[in-house]
Amino acid sequence: MEISQLKYIYFLGIGGIGMSAIARWFVANGYAVAGYDKTPTPLTEALTAEGAIIHFEDDINLIPSAFLENISETLVVYTPAIPKDHLEFNWLKDNGFTLNKRSQVLGLLTQKLFTIAVAGTHGKTTTSSMVTHILKQSGKNVTAFLGGITQNYGTNFLINDHPNDIICVVEADEFDRSFLTLSPDISIVTSTDADHLDIYGSHEHVLESFQLFVDRLKPNGTVYVQANQNLKNGEGTQQFSYSLQSGDYFAENLRIEEAIFKFDLRHPNGIIKGIEMALPGYHNVENAIAASAACLQVGVNEQDIVKSLASFGGVKRRFEYHIRTKNLVYIDDYAHHPTEIEAFLSSVKALYPHKKLTAIFQPHLFSRTNDFQEDFAKSLELADDLILMNIYPARELPMEGVTSAIIFDKIHNQNKTICAKENLLNLIRSKKPELLVTIGAGDIDTFITPIKSLLNELNSIQ
Repeated sequence: MEISQLKYIYFLGIGGIGMSAIARWFVANGYAVAGYDKTPTPLTEALTAEGAIIHFEDDINLIPSAFLENISETLVVYTPAIPKDHLEFNWLKDNGFTLNKRSQVLGLLTQKLFTIAVAGTHGKTTTSSMVTHILKQSGKNVTAFLGGITQNYGTNFLINDHPNDIICVVEADEFDRSFLTLSPDISIVTSTDADHLDIYGSHEHVLESFQLFVDRLKPNGTVYVQANQNLKNGEGTQQFSYSLQSGDYFAENLRIEEAIFKFDLRHPNGIIKGIEMALPGYHNVENAIAASAACLQVGVNEQDIVKSLASFGGVKRRFEYHIRTKNLVYIDDYAHHPTEIEAFLSSVKALYPHKKLTAIFQPHLFSRTNDFQEDFAKSLELADDLILMNIYPARELPMEGVTSAIIFDKIHNQNKTICAKENLLNLIRSKKPELLVTIGAGDIDTFITPIKSLLNELNSIQ
């Protein structure tokens, strides 16, 4: 089925952040959109205001008749969270409707639209958001499906301004191999480290999946690969490398001045001088190099790249400042893999070399903690003072013998503490940190507001 054949798009689970983004794209581009979800949310209210028809009871009779009467022109999009005994899901499946997961629908969109897809075990959300921001600021007609809330736009989804010459930016997720549905014109691969081994089983299978992603390029497509990744483009496509210090695209004259990363970008056709990053971090400089390379290819001029990177505010929970004063700094980051933690903490220490760095880390998943226990310990040793929380289980049941202690015992830093959630604020109060970071992909973000209030209180007392 092709997008051009469709008139009606029906969503089962329309209120999810990823599903609602696709629903909004179809509404904005003239399709009839309806859907079911369990409960109303601000996302469903916004969709209703934009023209979608949404109900909250599992009842076939509430599906608009035009959708039911035009099977060949109707696509049903569903979330895997829909229960197997869901009445609407089973009726639509049994009556000949085409049912696709969200990732499959993104694949259909990328077949139709000029697409830039950003993949990687680390950096894909920030890099895809950078690409989107540069394109938007340079006047390109961009639509974007991102994996995080951008600070500049307050959303994970941007709608194109008109139906012609659309550039579609997609964050390509390797988690369940869903990125293998995409058909990009330009791909970026930021990293291929071992991760999601509960899904893939081995690093070798992770690498195989990323190679298959690169193979998904359209004819005459281009892939930009971080220089340390061993991936090969297929016949009829081209490949460029990038990194901080080498490759076809790299940084020159990289330095930190007044807590701002500054550099020049060397590329095959010249050099872009005077880049200043609003978003800190060595890893984010590398992300900016990749984003700039892709944007140069689609005709963005160098000065628009310089201006856009200077105004890019980042993504929620990616090197996000919550307090930034002379005496007190508090930063939160989503890092949950040892490579990400090392990149983040190294950058923080480079920015604030004379401040004592206190880090709070909440491990995410029992399997990931077990698979990378030594690497976690090594990366966390970069902190001057470490507070280690209990493992956030997410989708997993506990694993025998796997607790935060298996990381804790391998950390050589003597300034370390294992802390339960209920004791965290009191421990922070006792330490009176001057430079504090919270790290993790679990529910550690629920502590951001209380930590911020506590730190401001302590700072006002001093």
